[in-house]
Amino acid sequence: MKTNNSTTLAILIVLLIFSNCKNNSKKTDTSIINNEIKKTVYASEVIPFFDHWKLILGDGSNAGIANNFENKDFFYTENDGENNWVVFKAPNGGDTHGTSNNTRTELAQTKKWYPKTADDKLTATLKVMNVSATGDARVAASHAVVVGQIHSADKHENEPLKIFYKKFPGQTKGSVFWHYEINTKGDDNSLRWDYSSAVWGNNFSVVGTDENTYPKEPEDGIALGEEFSYEIEVKGGIMSLKFTSEGHETKTFTKNLIVSEYTKKANIPEQTQKLFVPIGQDGVEREAAYSGEGCFFKLGAYNQTNGKSPKINKNWCSRAETHGGDIQKQYEDGNYAEVWFKKGSISISKTAVSNEGYFTKND
Repeated sequence: MKTNNSTTLAILIVLLIFSNCKNNSKKTDTSIINNEIKKTVYASEVIPFFDHWKLILGDGSNAGIANNFENKDFFYTENDGENNWVVFKAPNGGDTHGTSNNTRTELAQTKKWYPKTADDKLTATLKVMNVSATGDARVAASHAVVVGQIHSADKHENEPLKIFYKKFPGQTKGSVFWHYEINTKGDDNSLRWDYSSAVWGNNFSVVGTDENTYPKEPEDGIALGEEFSYEIEVKGGIMSLKFTSEGHETKTFTKNLIVSEYTKKANIPEQTQKLFVPIGQDGVEREAAYSGEGCFFKLGAYNQTNGKSPKINKNWCSRAETHGGDIQKQYEDGNYAEVWFKKGSISISKTAVSNEGYFTKND
């Protein structure tokens, strides 16, 4: 009897050991499967053009060429169930790059080209997922993000193109518009100003009547999470823009980058006279505009909302919540810009040259 009990006990122990081994084997297999599912998809796998850019992050740092790179605070990928997207995220407040008041997670082209001899093109398909939840509604830059640019690498380093998305809190649809910034004549670049053109919705100049009162929601606007595309081509001194979005009218624009139309104060547009001239930004542009200056593309999330007082500049300083620069707190209550890109392409003319000077100046 004792022998039978001992034999039974031994058999049970063997069965338990075998069962545990089998279960452990299953857990290991599951873990391997999960690891495969959670394998990092890098941005450079989604849009394979990262050899042409250096990445500036939302903490002001330069990450360099971002092949096989991610940063979970600012730059990573997401899948919406259908497609992989490259995420660019920038808080309202934190360390900024160079002399800017605003944070950005943005690509800057590593080569520069000259508008007169250019044959250069940038395309992108994107959706804006968030703009700042706070900001003074009377400040034109509040609740806005720049998603594409042409930037000058020389002299005043102004911007012949900035593509904006802006949406007021509580509204479903926002506006897409683009800016031309004059290349100021003379040495005093503080006199520079922007001129804004609406694509869908309003332009930059449409603001609230007081701090928390917003203008009417645009009927033809773009919602958060709604895809749109832009094409930027510069050839023979002419910048051509094309904006497309399903369910919206396709919009096209052209602008001469080498011959200015703003060489006299009488030529300053009415919109600019109302927005910029009252704060002393009433300069004129050099006749050759951006001719002779190296320019380059930028793409990402350049957050236009910051925590500085409108007393400094009523067009650009938003007095938004920054939680003293605490990035995670800003992310928790919606005080950031977030832009997802699905597609992108860049073509560069043979006359393009290195743009390393932009990065070494850290501006």
